[in-house]
Amino acid sequence: MAPLEDLERDYPIIDSNFRMFCASHGIFTDTDFLLHDLSALEAFARQDYAPQKLEQGIRQIISILESGQRPWLNGLELLDDSQLNKCTISTGCERIDILLQGGLRAGHVTELVGPSCSGKTQVCLKAASHVARNSLGKVVYFDTGNSFSPKRVAQFLSLLPDPSTTQINKTVERDMSSIVCHSVFDIFTLLDMLRQLRNNLRSQISFQVRMLIIDSLSSLIAPVLGGGGVHGHALMATAGFLLKEIAHESNLCVVVTNHMVAGEAGMLKPALGESWKSIPHVRLLLSGKYSANGTLIKILKHPYLASGKSTDFVVI
Repeated sequence: MAPLEDLERDYPIIDSNFRMFCASHGIFTDTDFLLHDLSALEAFARQDYAPQKLEQGIRQIISILESGQRPWLNGLELLDDSQLNKCTISTGCERIDILLQGGLRAGHVTELVGPSCSGKTQVCLKAASHVARNSLGKVVYFDTGNSFSPKRVAQFLSLLPDPSTTQINKTVERDMSSIVCHSVFDIFTLLDMLRQLRNNLRSQISFQVRMLIIDSLSSLIAPVLGGGGVHGHALMATAGFLLKEIAHESNLCVVVTNHMVAGEAGMLKPALGESWKSIPHVRLLLSGKYSANGTLIKILKHPYLASGKSTDFVVI
């Protein structure tokens, strides 16, 4: 989220007169444009004494936003990305690691999609615990629904049946400190925090970060997708681009969760819809159906593995 006044140096069209016009409509940052009907805004601009300049400014802001959401379209960029040394990091669940031939891939965005109580959060907590316990680096955990359970993490770290009744030793305390949890309850706060994390990683302030988890991303984006407007989808695209950029530039494992909603004939479908499914590199479906061997997880999308493969697993 960039204040409009910060853009004037690079884009002189965004001058004080343009900013005053924007402020009269409650627009103070580039991201604020995503909350407005741009057609209506242009109509107001045409009523001003300098309509052409205002319309040019609006188009400039749109161009800035679009450039910030550009995916990798260049074949050379895609080839370069595929040739990077992208290691895998264990989820801490042996059967999931076997299914994924090693675990979660650094540099990729992995989506866990499934209905409520299907185990998405448990997989996230287990993966975060595994990274911390094995001193692989720090984990940044964005919790959007108060689902982060420090007791469960301590249980994974200590392998004790109930860490709440046992004194947590110094090793567990050290490992717990490697997981940095932030509560995030709206998409704009998330975008701000993602940009801050990206900038910190670029300046090596947070160079030890190994994994980024957002549980759940869909609970922040779904509320702004209603009404059929383009702004919610622009926000979703912005979040997706930032996640892929962070994963790619810093070679992180990025994990997000997505809940499910009722579709045609009552069939469940991922909440973020068709526009989102092209963004994650990997999509894994947790069915929520339990068997003798645990929960079923299936590959919906993977750049290197066949879709449709599945396995049962238990998070312990």
